[in-house]
Amino acid sequence: MRFLLCIAALGWSVAGAAELQEVASFPNQRVTGVAVSQKTGRIFVNFPNWSDDHTISVAEVVNGSPKPFPNEEWNKPGDPASHFVCVQSVVVDDQENLWILDPAAPKMKEIVKGGPKLVKVELRTNEVVQEIPFGEDVAPRKSYLNDVRIDTRSNKAFITDSGTGAIVVVDLKTGKARRLLHQHSSTQPEKDVRLAVDGKELIDQEKKSPPQIASDGIALQMGEGYLYYHALTGHTLYRVKTRDLADETLSEKNLESKVENVGDTPAADGMLEAPDGSIYLTDIEGGAVVHWDPLTKNIEPVIADKELLWPDTLSWGPHRDLYVTASQIENMPRFNNGVSRRTEAYKLFKITGL
Repeated sequence: MRFLLCIAALGWSVAGAAELQEVASFPNQRVTGVAVSQKTGRIFVNFPNWSDDHTISVAEVVNGSPKPFPNEEWNKPGDPASHFVCVQSVVVDDQENLWILDPAAPKMKEIVKGGPKLVKVELRTNEVVQEIPFGEDVAPRKSYLNDVRIDTRSNKAFITDSGTGAIVVVDLKTGKARRLLHQHSSTQPEKDVRLAVDGKELIDQEKKSPPQIASDGIALQMGEGYLYYHALTGHTLYRVKTRDLADETLSEKNLESKVENVGDTPAADGMLEAPDGSIYLTDIEGGAVVHWDPLTKNIEPVIADKELLWPDTLSWGPHRDLYVTASQIENMPRFNNGVSRRTEAYKLFKITGL
């Protein structure tokens, strides 16, 4: 960890020829999610509704600028069932569909009734083809649906809840969703972890305490059938078989017994599976991206740079380029006595040379 902090401060790149290249910048819109089509190279981003500057939720990056996606109507205020409320993440599946996860909790506060949903957009036509709403049994009042992975083989979606801590499993055929591992230790923040970014401890000014953020990053390793996940306030990586998550005959206790602690990592926001079964993670404290090997359990640095201000979400693009957003969450007013410390635009980068 100290090593990564040092190289981040110097702006060094590590792991051979890896380089950080700016793809787009957003002067006033905080970007968290990115999804790239590996077939066409189309780039999609999302901007959560966390401040008064919010004007757009989901966009395609065209010539370096955000274009409302799938259209302007979805991005306008309106019926929360058919308009974006507070989108947290986006992902492109292997069938060229964009999935949009909307926890519908503006400014990280109360959920807008009827707003939590998972939306599917067919990229061939740019049309919304499926909307899966989540009731209070799946997205309770203090939840915050955070990240999503899609398994097109089993027609399942897997979602983390970073608000109260849980894994949500969605049957994409029926729309039925179940909350699992609710308040299990693997989905909960680690009480002894106190996050420090840019050398400064994070304190939530509204709660007068360090932030306690539950299960956040998620990765779907198809080969062995594992779902990996990680609390943001934590240093522990967990995994569980997707077949066990999908097994409705398993009792809560039996499912909990299937969860594996696979080792320590930096505090991660975003995670991403690689074709070889390994996992990439962002390191928010070190301003870096790291690589975890499931065979050796070793963590290796990929790149660290002073511009990676809270590296948030990862996505593969064509040619093995790795896209990453810098959301600057540490500069939010809630962590800085009500005043924004941001001096730079929010940015989207890609890491080349992997």
